[in-house]
Amino acid sequence: VVEGHILEAEIAFDVLDDLFAFVMLQVGRFKGAVEPWTRDGPSDEARESLTGTLRSMRRIWLDGIAARLPKGVDPSVIEQGPYTPEEAKAKGLIDAVGYADEAQAEAQSRASVDQTVARFGPDARGSGGAGLVGLVRVLSGAGAGFDVPHVTLVRASGAIAMRSSSVLMGEGGISERRMAMVLDRIAKDRTAKAVVLRIDSPGGSALASDLIWHRLMELRKTRPVVVSIGDMAASGGYYLACAGTRVFAEPTSMVGSIGVVGGKLSIGRGLEHIGVHVETFPASDQPGARARAAYLSAVESWDAPTRERVLASMTSVYDVFVRRVSEGRGLPADKVAQFAEGRVFAAADGIGLGMVDELGGVERAIGHARSAAGLPGDAPVRVVGEESGFEQLLGLEDDGEASEEARVAAFARGGSAGVLREVMPDLVPFAQALAPVLSGEHALVAVPFAILVR
Repeated sequence: VVEGHILEAEIAFDVLDDLFAFVMLQVGRFKGAVEPWTRDGPSDEARESLTGTLRSMRRIWLDGIAARLPKGVDPSVIEQGPYTPEEAKAKGLIDAVGYADEAQAEAQSRASVDQTVARFGPDARGSGGAGLVGLVRVLSGAGAGFDVPHVTLVRASGAIAMRSSSVLMGEGGISERRMAMVLDRIAKDRTAKAVVLRIDSPGGSALASDLIWHRLMELRKTRPVVVSIGDMAASGGYYLACAGTRVFAEPTSMVGSIGVVGGKLSIGRGLEHIGVHVETFPASDQPGARARAAYLSAVESWDAPTRERVLASMTSVYDVFVRRVSEGRGLPADKVAQFAEGRVFAAADGIGLGMVDELGGVERAIGHARSAAGLPGDAPVRVVGEESGFEQLLGLEDDGEASEEARVAAFARGGSAGVLREVMPDLVPFAQALAPVLSGEHALVAVPFAILVR
């Protein structure tokens, strides 16, 4: 340390000592950007600087929350989470528990309007309307009302996630965002008299599964929604399947696995073994603040109180899962409990339990859909995703996610996921089911294993 606080640190790597030396210079006692390379832990100056900034940010955050919370609600309670939706409502942090369409309906009611226009997010559009795409959609007959009465076949295959962004999902996977677009388009199509949902999924994100389930339940208020199960509708896959007005499955289809798994990957111990030390700076002196700050961190494990909070959240998800099956299948909760707890069944056994209605393939499901909708036996079937290339070019078929999925698929074919598929293909279903953990999902409705029958 010299006058002007000029610091010099020299690091010699033992193995490469004869090849090079790593030298960094620092001007200013609090200029700690180089400390990860020159120290085993943060200096007192760096700790003071970072902690002071975080405390200020926390104070501003809590003051802003306090100004908007109802009187009598302590804003610091928000730091004690995570909370289940019901707990958050009981503590005054939210006003109601519901879905996005219910919030939109209430907003329309309060504003005394019938229509809404999205100005932000993936559904946002400008005041100029749909432009060329909208015009071509109308002229080409791609919009609702220009087709003959038909059955729409929707394919749902792979792991369930909020977005199709995991390279492990490749070209498949059930994206909540994309599925929401598809189901919304079907709901607006008056010529889609019935829907057949072909499911082959081991599950995935609990949140995405619940959101898709809700959309399916809304859709079945206006037309039959028939489910056809392929190899499996397990966990999150069965979450979706139970929304069908009638469920078909092959005798050997795997169904059930009504349960929740969760957790996170923590690599902190491994980093310590190779000399990388990670420091967490809490912005509060309250007990447990450090552990709560690292709740989503990939380098620190959960302590006991955090595990309890996460387990409580997962238990809430499980209770919701059981209620969704009960509502979708029209069964009392105690009857659902007989085939819950994460147990899986062959569909042939699931019939007696009320999990499946009939044995049969997709053809039989389509036949039932035609009959239930009052359509003739030769009524056409429109498969979602098989529109013409011209429609895809103009965005008439896709939801704006295609380019992302195309890049993901290209990476999967040539990258590490492609190697996984080639070298260890049996691990792919297992990896797909648990892939949402890597994207921050801590409550999964997914089978924690893969069953292959040859």
